[in-house]
This record gives sequence, C-alpha cells and structure tokens, in this order.
Amino acid sequence: MAGDVRLSVGFCGLEFDSPFILAASPCTDDPDMVGDAFEAGWAGVVLKTTSVETEEVSLAYPMMSSLDVGSERIVGLGNIDLISEHHIDEVEKWVKSLKCSFPGKIVGASIMGAVREDWEHLVRRLEKAGADFIECSFSCPQGTLGSKPGAMLAQDPDLVRRVAGWIKGAAQSVPVIIKISPMVADIVEVAQAVKDSGADAVCASNTVRSLMGIDLDTFCPNPCVRGKSSYSGLSGPAIKPITLRVISEIARRVDIPITGTGGAHDWRDAAEFLLVGARTVQYCTAPMRHGFGIIDGLREGLEAYLVSKGLASPEDLVGLALPHIVPHNELPRRRIVFRILEDQCKRCHRCHVACHDGGHRAIKLKKDRYPEIDEERCVGCGLCVQVCPVDGCIEMHDARGT
Repeated sequence: MAGDVRLSVGFCGLEFDSPFILAASPCTDDPDMVGDAFEAGWAGVVLKTTSVETEEVSLAYPMMSSLDVGSERIVGLGNIDLISEHHIDEVEKWVKSLKCSFPGKIVGASIMGAVREDWEHLVRRLEKAGADFIECSFSCPQGTLGSKPGAMLAQDPDLVRRVAGWIKGAAQSVPVIIKISPMVADIVEVAQAVKDSGADAVCASNTVRSLMGIDLDTFCPNPCVRGKSSYSGLSGPAIKPITLRVISEIARRVDIPITGTGGAHDWRDAAEFLLVGARTVQYCTAPMRHGFGIIDGLREGLEAYLVSKGLASPEDLVGLALPHIVPHNELPRRRIVFRILEDQCKRCHRCHVACHDGGHRAIKLKKDRYPEIDEERCVGCGLCVQVCPVDGCIEMHDARGT
C-alpha cells in the first residue's frame, strides 16, 4: 500500500513534491540555507520578505525570545525581526540561481511595499527572475497604506481588495498569494476581499502580536535591547489553535486555495491543517529550532498516516474535518460521564485535584488511593482526561438512563 501513496500536491497550478514548505523567515534569508533545505527534502520555500532598494531596513538585536512553560522550552517563539535586509536586487539573483540549481523545487518570493509603485515593481522583477509564486506580506505594518498609523494592511478589507488588485494586475502569469493576519474581527471578510481582488490564494495566517514576558528584576520586556523592548510576533505551537480556526473559517466560507502557516510543529499538525482546508503547510519555528532534517519525519509520518487511512494523497485529506464544525447551538446535548480504568491508573491523583478545585468534585479517592468517579456528580466536562498523564486511562460513556 505504501507504494500507492504520493505526497505530491497541487497548489495554484504548481506541483509540490510534498505539502511541506518553509515559510518566509530567517530560514529562507540566505540562498545557501535554502539550498540545504532543498537538499534535505523540502518541497518549496518562501524567501524572506524583500523590498525595493530604497527601503531602509534597520534591525535590532537580540531579536528573539521564547514562551516557556515549566521545563518545556519554546512553546512559542517571539521575534521582533522585520523584513529582510536583502533588497530586491539581491533576491532576484537568488531566485534565478535556485531555480537553475533546483528545477524540481518551488521557489516563492515574499514582498512588501509602501506605495503602489513598489508593489508593482517588486512583483514584475520577481516574476521576470523566475519566481514560482509571489507571496505578499499584508500582515505587518505597511507604512502609509495602513488606514491608521501602525495598522496592518490586512486589517482593512477595502485596502486588502485594492492593493491585492494592484499586485495581481501587475503580474503576468505568476500566482499571487496574500498573507493575512489572524488579528482581525472577521477573517472571512478579509479572505473574501482577497478573492474579490483576483488574487490566487491566501496564506493563513501569520504571527500574533504579543508581549513575550517581563524580566522581574529589570522590568524590561523580552527581548531586552539595552533596556528597551517592543512587541513581538509570536509563532510556534502556542498559536496552532488560532491558525486552525482561521483556516477552517476561510475554507468554510470562501472558495479560495489556502496555504497554512502558524504553529505547525510535526506531521500531525500538517494533517490537521489539511483536514481544515489548507493544501500546503508552511513551517518556521520548528526548522529554526530543530533544523531542516525534520523533513524526513514529516514525510514519513504523513505517508504512514495516509496508508493507515487508506488514502492515496494528502489532497484526499483536505477539508475532511469541516463538516464536523458546527455552531455551538447545534452540538449534541446527550449526557455523558467518565470512568477510570484502575489497571491503567498510576494514582498520581491529578484528576482528583483538578476535579475538586476546577470541576464538579465528582472524583473521590478510595481507601486504596485509587480515584473513582461518582457518576451522579459527573457532568462529563472532560477536565480529568486533559490532566491525566496516561492515554486511555479515563473513558467516556453515556450516562445511565440516556
């Protein structure tokens, strides 16, 4: 059966040898690094966002900080990085070189402009250089185009429609993908504006503007740059639930291809992104932390999963979860309870503590210190399952008489 599985996927008329690509990030800000990624097995990349030669890019260091929870490092990665210091004159050379050296790989370029002429100039030069697609960063502050000072272009649907239309109009045949922000009141309205503009796809979505933490000795937020800091773009596993929500809302309401990015860490995350409607999955924090070699596990894991489901391609997963997402008032109201399997219980008592102080006090400790659920008090909230360290130790059942 494994021989029948093909990981290749189609997106915007392009054929990727797998759904796994590198997002615009420090990973893709050097042609040698991109070459190493292609050699490792990544299907495509989005080069770090570039600009016209006259755009001044001034970076501050250190630029990274992390969200740690207990002993778990980098649950989220914060970055005050801006766009690439390499301007269009360098990046167009990278595109030509990479396409020559890796003709079977997909090279996308990310752009950002301050005025209409910049957007149109950038897309024309990169298309001429041979970029396979153009991704447009609408989800960082965009100079004078924001309707409010410091606002993101992606937060104004009318501007999204207008600027994306300029870019698509300047492109001859190269696909144009608009990278939007999760930090909006109505993500569907923004995605619809992208579709209305004629652009080919959306990238959903981007980092989340965050304050990463405060040093309790110096009172300076992280990362501290000589006593000062700024808001970071939060990426990594911490934002995966936000990304899943964004992709699913767009997929359910707007007929437009989606490339998913924001929080994918392993192959399971990629499968989830596909199941809610994405067609390719972009990675940033995971390869920054663990290296390009993670691609082997991504490919092997997804292939094994497809085999286990009797599916032939990642494309067969796209959107399968969407019918299961309904408004809250349409959820079934059948009463359920939970039961603890003593032969698997480690008597850590986490379920007892959580239920006693955060649930409905339905778990008691027996004389032998094994926890037991009182089904008369249990309402089926599921908190006990979430805190239990043993998978399958606590089972869900229909309540008696229902």
